[in-house]
Formats: sequence, C-alpha cells, structure tokens
Amino acid sequence: MVRRDAEGGRLRWALVVTAAFMVAEVVGGLVSGSLTLLADAGHMLTDVAALGFSLLAMRLAERPPDAERTFGWVRLEILAALVNGAALLAISGLIVFEAWRRLQEPVSVDAPILLWIGVLGLVVNVVSSVLLHSHADENLNMRGAYLHVIGDLLGSIGAVAGGLIIMFTGWTPADPIISVLIALLILVSAWRLVREATEVLMEASPPHIDVTELIEELRGIERLEDVHDVHVWTLTSGFVALSGHGVIDDPADHTRVLEEVRRRMHEYGIEHVTFQLEMRPLYQLPAQDLHGNRE
Repeated sequence: MVRRDAEGGRLRWALVVTAAFMVAEVVGGLVSGSLTLLADAGHMLTDVAALGFSLLAMRLAERPPDAERTFGWVRLEILAALVNGAALLAISGLIVFEAWRRLQEPVSVDAPILLWIGVLGLVVNVVSSVLLHSHADENLNMRGAYLHVIGDLLGSIGAVAGGLIIMFTGWTPADPIISVLIALLILVSAWRLVREATEVLMEASPPHIDVTELIEELRGIERLEDVHDVHVWTLTSGFVALSGHGVIDDPADHTRVLEEVRRRMHEYGIEHVTFQLEMRPLYQLPAQDLHGNRE
C-alpha cells in the first residue's frame, strides 16, 4: 500500500507539471511556427490523458475482489498500459506524416522561441522523468506513463537542437527532420510496451520464467510421480500465477508434496499457486465419453 501511495503521488505531480507545460508549448508552437513544438504539445496532450488514465487505473486496481470480479480490477493497469502504448504509436505516425508535409512545403520557424521553449521543456520533463523513473520497472502501467514522459523529454531535446541549428544556419528542414527522429525513438518503446501488455492479456507465460525448466523442477519433487496441465501467466505486473495437476501414489504424501510445490514455486517468484494432486489409479483410468463409455 505504501508503494502504491508513492507511485500515485509521483504520477499526480508528473500530471500537474506536464499539463502546465503543455499550455506553454502550444502557445510557443503557434507563435514560432515550429512543428517540433506543436508535435510535442500534441504528444503532451495525450500524456496528460495517459497520466490521468494511469492514475485512475491504479486507484481502481486497488478495489477488492467481488463476486463478479474474483481477481478485482488489477488487470485494468495492463489495459491502461496497452492504451498508452497504442496512443504513442498513433502519435508517432501523425508526427511523421506532418513532418513529411512540412518538408514538401517548408514553414518559417522562429528559432529563439523554439530554443527557449525547448530549454524550459527540457527542465520540466527531466523533473517528471525523475519522479517516475524509480517505479518504471515495477509495472507496465507506470512504464507506460514513464515512456510518455520520456517521449516529451526527447521532444524537448529535439526542440533545443532544432532551435540551435535554425538559429545559426537558417536551415528550417532541421525542425521536421528532428521531429521524425523523435517519433522513431518513441515508436520503438511504444511497440515494446504494446507487445508486453498484449502478452499479459493473452495470458502468455512471463518472459523471465522458463516453463519447461519449471516443469522439470516440479517433476524433481520426491513422491510427485507426474505433472501435467501446467499453466503459468501474469495477472498483472508483479502478480504471477500458476495452476497445475500432479500425480501421487500415497495419499499420505499429499500435504508434504503440496508444501514442496509451493516452496519451489516461491523461488520462481510465484506466490499464487493452485496445484491439484491426483491418485495414480484415478489418473490411469481410461477416459469416458459423455455417455459413460470407455474410450
């Protein structure tokens, strides 16, 4: 709970800082005619929505389970990460499209305004990234929020670079070209976030767990004769679950084998374990069809 409060507090501060600077970038972009600033302002608008959605998802995820949602709302954070990643992909595409249009029809850019807004944005986004960095690896929801801020940080660096280039050389294509480079960097991180969130929603096994190795570990438990129907998935960030069936010969081994299963799965970081033990005679009976006939 303490960790969640810390994450929520940092998200709130990042949201306030981002929203305030977004207004400054819109004004600066319109006055200077800079695509880099306008593109980054549009990105920051989605960041405000993304940070707000992440904060809302975090709070809803704390709701206790009920009869309809037996795991509660914990997966809402994964959904928030997926939405944020998809929004970043869309923004990257829009920036590239607008940059191409600007290269075909160059627009004059007020370099000093672009430069100073970029410097201010750089400071603001460094503060926001520092606020979120320590929690970015703890769950996909926080990572999605962090990537939005990092995208803004790259945009500010691009604005500073573009302002300096145009100020000293007068080469205005630098503005859309830098925008494209920023968009491509955002695209890579966004794709990774979308892929990871999708894997969680598809209940794929966590990338840090080798399921084949895990099954062999289970089969190495004394008196556990066989293992089958093993499933490992991530419910939400940091919450890995396992279900499976095992076979024993002696019912007296039931408690000891289950305790050993839980102990070994704990070493893999799996705390939510549902493991059913079956007696070998029942396991070896031939299957029956719906009419009770032997197959």
